[in-house]
Amino acid sequence: MKTGAVALENPRSRVADFVALTKPRLNLLVLLTTTVCFYLALPGTDAQWLIVPTLIGTALVAGGAAALNQVYERDADGLMLRTRSRPLPDGRLSEAEARRFGIALSVAGIAALTYARPLAAGLALGTLVSYALVYTPLKKRTSFAMVVGAVPGALPATLGWAAASGAMTVEAWVLFGIVFFWQIPHFLAVAWMYRDDFARAGFAFLPVIEPSGRRTARHVLLYLAALLPVSLAPTWIGMVGTTYLVGASLLGLGFAGLAVRFAWDRSGRNARWLFLGSIAYLPLLWALLVATRFLG
Repeated sequence: MKTGAVALENPRSRVADFVALTKPRLNLLVLLTTTVCFYLALPGTDAQWLIVPTLIGTALVAGGAAALNQVYERDADGLMLRTRSRPLPDGRLSEAEARRFGIALSVAGIAALTYARPLAAGLALGTLVSYALVYTPLKKRTSFAMVVGAVPGALPATLGWAAASGAMTVEAWVLFGIVFFWQIPHFLAVAWMYRDDFARAGFAFLPVIEPSGRRTARHVLLYLAALLPVSLAPTWIGMVGTTYLVGASLLGLGFAGLAVRFAWDRSGRNARWLFLGSIAYLPLLWALLVATRFLG
């Protein structure tokens, strides 16, 4: 009765709760990555019109995956300060409602991407399955889940490229690699800042299972060291020229500086700077890649 009454009295709040299930702010970066990689693949193709179904499909699948993730983690979300006000742990939406919503969005998104490119739809399906059915359950079992989760996190880059070009080429894999290796320092910065919350929820993240932070710092530096050469690979494979090489090197050095600072002093303040640096790094790298590919 309470849910029904809320639905009658506050229809706008109900809509807002369903929108919240899709994690729109988080998935904005997914759409940015898909868009950039789509346009990077455009030269030599005649696929501009496919951008609309590609973005619609990607947004729907990403939103559906986020909703299904929250269905699975509703109890854990209720234990964490940063997530306990979400629609499911707060009781504003039911588990059945959220599950139906997540499935409907995912199916509609796969259909839209199938209309665009069956290969893009296959990549989206792989993203959905690996995120909702593999990564999400692993989060309470092993710290390796962060590496598993980096796969669906990086697949939108290949999806964008494949939607425009219709193929998985070396360029698509380089773009995948950039997002894959970027995610680990980004994720660990978040995990360090909210390690107490994640511990309450029972997640087996590195900052939780090893409170000293030494392994967290090593992983940040290791994956950042892998990111730097991969971020320069677009020059080596002929996508862009030396302007990108110089710019990407400077961005990478700035990101590395924040990582070294965090590894040296694992304070919450340095973790936040690393997080903010990671948020700035990827859009700036995409902007540089697009500008140098199309403007020379």
